[in-house]
Amino acid sequence: MQVSDRCPQCGKRSLVEDANTGELTCNSCGFVVTERAIDRGPEWRSFSDEKGEDKARTGAPTSITYRDMGLSTMIGKYNRDASGRAFGSTMRSSIDRLRKWDNRSPAFGNQEKNLSIALRELEKMSDKLGVSQAVRERAAYIYRKALERGLLRGRSIIGISAASLYAAMRDTETPRTLKDIAAANNLEKKAVARDYRILVKEMDLTMPVADAARNVNRIASSVGLSEKVARKAIEIVRITEEKEISAGKSPMGLAAASLYLAGVIEGEVKTQKEIAEAAGVTEVTVRNRYKGLRADIGKQLGLDEEQPTGIAVVQNVPTV
Repeated sequence: MQVSDRCPQCGKRSLVEDANTGELTCNSCGFVVTERAIDRGPEWRSFSDEKGEDKARTGAPTSITYRDMGLSTMIGKYNRDASGRAFGSTMRSSIDRLRKWDNRSPAFGNQEKNLSIALRELEKMSDKLGVSQAVRERAAYIYRKALERGLLRGRSIIGISAASLYAAMRDTETPRTLKDIAAANNLEKKAVARDYRILVKEMDLTMPVADAARNVNRIASSVGLSEKVARKAIEIVRITEEKEISAGKSPMGLAAASLYLAGVIEGEVKTQKEIAEAAGVTEVTVRNRYKGLRADIGKQLGLDEEQPTGIAVVQNVPTV
């Protein structure tokens, strides 16, 4: 307790606070120090949390994924003050005018309209793809910068939004492909790739090299392979990186081939067609990458040289 916590009447430190009435009284002489004490603790109930666990006094945090950063205001439709008293005619006229401009202000200017549409599309695509909040905020940041630099002129809002989301995924190393982005919003893969190249070139974005190991678990879960096979496939990817034989190869194709090779080693063989469809590549890519991996690191993995199979046998068939 501090000196100010002493009773001003008797000077003793025996102040008692009543939580129900808000009174601060002295337990010794009965002097009422304060009639209405201010509770500076957390709220007893939360209107934003369904379970009521969030009892903080602050509201929702600001986020770049909202057009107004989450700091918007709203004027109620009832012409009454906080105490429930009705407004006078002059105040009612002023509130009506403020309410009208409050409703119009979000749609003020083409740039604000553009940003509102784009952020809504980003939210839809993010929900479909199941990405984290960090990726959403990074995508919103990239789109805002593209809008400031005038890169939206003559281009589709949805296309640049999809390209911004893909750039955010590449920047955060989230395992998603151009095909996934295009399918989430019914766009062509070439169109999204074109807009992505524009963003990288005009905004000087530096993207990290895609890690093939991040795609292994996703493909393995799609085709129903075990965790043991997935770990073996990641080990194979790391070996290719150490030997520098993964340069210039598609990360998704390398991950698919590594997973197929790991399935062969562990005895959980899936067809190349199943793995290729789950990875979004062709069977030829999986087959070629598999042959290259077996030739380069087969001995290190304890595999013998692959014997040629599928030799056709020609027989003389009598004609009728």
